[in-house]
Amino acid sequence: MLLLLLFAVIILKGQTQPYGMIDTADLKLTSCDFEKGAGAMVLFDKARVIYKFSSIIMERHKRIKIFNDQNKDEANIRIEFYGAHHDEDITEIEAETINLTNKTITYTNIDKKLIYTEVIDKDRKAIIFTFPDVRAGSVIEFKYKLSTSYSYNYPDWLFQSSIPTRYSEFDASFNDEFRFNILKKVHQLMVVDTLMNSTHPRGARHIWALSNIKSYTEEPYMDYPDDYLQRIQFKIARKDQTWDKIGRIMLDDEDFGPQLTRNLSGADDIIAKANALKTQDEKIRYLFNTVKSLMKWNREDYWYTINGVKKAWDKKTGNSTEINLVLFNLLKTAGVPVYLMALKTRDNGRLDPDYPNLQQLNKTVVYCSFDLSKYYVLDASNPYNTYDNIPYDLIGLNVLTMDTENKRFGMFPLKSGTAKEVTLINGSIGADGKFEGTSQTSSLSYSREKYLKKHEQLNEKKYIDELQKKSNGLNISSIKFENIENDTVPLIQTIEFKYNLNEPDGNYIYFNPNLLIGFQTNPFKSEGRVSNIDFRCLNNYSINERYKIPAGYKIDALPKSLSLIMPDKSISFKRAVAEQDGFILVFCTLNYTRAIFTADEYPGIRDFYKKMYEMLNEQIVLKKS
Repeated sequence: MLLLLLFAVIILKGQTQPYGMIDTADLKLTSCDFEKGAGAMVLFDKARVIYKFSSIIMERHKRIKIFNDQNKDEANIRIEFYGAHHDEDITEIEAETINLTNKTITYTNIDKKLIYTEVIDKDRKAIIFTFPDVRAGSVIEFKYKLSTSYSYNYPDWLFQSSIPTRYSEFDASFNDEFRFNILKKVHQLMVVDTLMNSTHPRGARHIWALSNIKSYTEEPYMDYPDDYLQRIQFKIARKDQTWDKIGRIMLDDEDFGPQLTRNLSGADDIIAKANALKTQDEKIRYLFNTVKSLMKWNREDYWYTINGVKKAWDKKTGNSTEINLVLFNLLKTAGVPVYLMALKTRDNGRLDPDYPNLQQLNKTVVYCSFDLSKYYVLDASNPYNTYDNIPYDLIGLNVLTMDTENKRFGMFPLKSGTAKEVTLINGSIGADGKFEGTSQTSSLSYSREKYLKKHEQLNEKKYIDELQKKSNGLNISSIKFENIENDTVPLIQTIEFKYNLNEPDGNYIYFNPNLLIGFQTNPFKSEGRVSNIDFRCLNNYSINERYKIPAGYKIDALPKSLSLIMPDKSISFKRAVAEQDGFILVFCTLNYTRAIFTADEYPGIRDFYKKMYEMLNEQIVLKKS
């Protein structure tokens, strides 16, 4: 009996948070006690889900504390839902700001006229509102009811967000008529994890809760960042749903299937030029580059078209699928065997091949295949993609392949690629501690894309500023890029620089050769890790350095030539250092034979990188002769 009473107290403690009733201590709270420096905190976020006949109803209540003015944007609320066809509906919205003014608690309700509904696309809507009278110290809270008439559309629950959460609870009731696979993705102990039987309807009630949940931050080289938010997911096992059926639904959709055969105005000249080329490879390259250069992506991803390919082509702008369906149309007209791939972009999480669902897909790209050994994956919405490389953002993804002519569909994992980078540094060290020289980096494949994208997005000045910040004392006098327009040859960037070494003490000069080679900061310093490590591609780095020793000095200490290899040989680092004819020669290679490592393998990766960066930062010591 005592245990039952204790259990009841635990459940009631999580539930005694009525709307509008607040403890003065929360209004006086000035910081988060389990995450120092947080500008805001979720005091609690609770949901109760019930079945009403075959409908599902979720009632949610969330309360947030604002600690400083910099985090007042937490008062801007956006709730997305599948409401365009009334698949879901949000009602009974209440929202208020609570302040403590001269020891008096004041409540400011939001004007219902200031709650807006935005149509996002053909399936989704969003409820948008902003809390009034928000300042440092405010508490904001809102509640609403989400309902769906689809018995299998059970809502998932996120315990974690971009700010810390003191308490998060999901109280879920289930109907025995509808079975779900429950995926619990948490990496801290539950404070509540209870299962009870229920009779109306017959089924079960399960309550999950976490407390003191730190804010979510991305780890370096995460594979699918959003997948590591702590959560509960519900997936119904629908035997009637297959990827073949999903593909057929897509082809029957007016905003997808019929768009594959639209006539594009003014395309005849483009097709004529393509047909004048000798090989299919040349046709693919020409048409891909033509669409990529003529059309601009509007930064939206859907698996379908919004305005159709004709309007997108006429305006020369569209979402990613509209642009890629234009490319599909041109390739097909030019006689190239062409197919489609539908996928889930990496920032939306991992596509589950065992859970056929149209809502998993949000982008379509083009696929050309001639034999089992050679195929092209084409995404013309990204100006940095090349026709003969799997787009960097798509490496390793599961995709739904679509043979639109024969209506055949299947799941296919995209393979990894290779990136190669060669850096040559030639410099001279002065007796006054001044170091100057030239660095030239040749980049192929994804390495080329990385530098080109960064250079064009930052502009030259900001690009130089970023390089200089990585090495204190570095001054770049000029930078030059070659082969920007020719994606069949390496991108070459040449940098002329000066660098102030430490002031000589009269007898010694200390010099660290780890400069302008991209390895200034170790990304794997944290003690633990929750996500897999995904380098995306097999990286290959080669670094050759040649430094002239100043007159009147000789080498006093030189780093040793060493090799560092992971036990499974997945990553290897080699360094050779020598003196020759008054020059210091440094040669380094870093090679990967695997791109993905699990979180369990992190201790080995961390240890390898720690030793590698220690080697890279070993100093050369010159002594006055």
